[in-house]
Amino acid sequence: METAYKNIFSRLEKKYIITEAQYKAVMPVLTEHMHVDAHGLSTVCSMYVDTPDMRIIRASIDAKAYKEKLRLRCYGVPTASSLAFVELKKKYLGTVYKRRFEMPYEDALNMLWGKAPAPDTQMGREVDYFLHFYPGVKPTISIFCERLALFGNDDEEFRVTFDHDLRYRMDELDLRNGTHGRSILPSDQYIMEVKVAGGMPLWFCALLDENRIFPHKFSKYRKAFETELAERLGLNKES
Repeated sequence: METAYKNIFSRLEKKYIITEAQYKAVMPVLTEHMHVDAHGLSTVCSMYVDTPDMRIIRASIDAKAYKEKLRLRCYGVPTASSLAFVELKKKYLGTVYKRRFEMPYEDALNMLWGKAPAPDTQMGREVDYFLHFYPGVKPTISIFCERLALFGNDDEEFRVTFDHDLRYRMDELDLRNGTHGRSILPSDQYIMEVKVAGGMPLWFCALLDENRIFPHKFSKYRKAFETELAERLGLNKES
């Protein structure tokens, strides 16, 4: 099982929106070839930064080849001293490049609010550049989900995660305030994400085909933004 955190990633990521019935259908096969993360089911708490005019998420929606985002992530509701990850994520032509570093939650939060400097390291300087490149950037939205992560028995770089009960809020951004928020997806839907350094195993491709599971572009941040925008415009249907 995974025992250490990896801080530099370059991999392909594909997302799928699946029903609860599809989730129950694929799990028996997945557990034959994969093992569950040592933490089991965990609550993923993320805080994203953006400008007052939401420049970063709007650029991500419009972009065809390149996207980037900066977030703070914790596993479980943090305390001031909890381990937090500051993650700079970039996507170019379908390949995801993610760099991150660890620091106490309160220190990371102060850094994102501009109350403390970034660490004097290569990754810290990259985050500092990001924070100064976008005028007025600050924590903007917090997103939560329940996650089950699996890793390949023969290839730990092959990873499948299931995110359920997605919710967000744009007030009370501090993750120490708990995980309450507005729903992003119906309760019977899961986001299945496949992360792989090379190609997908043949058995997994067959599993997707058998259960009619097809790729679907999805961003939690984008969906939360669109949900909030629809609410503010008085729309009653999903974007």
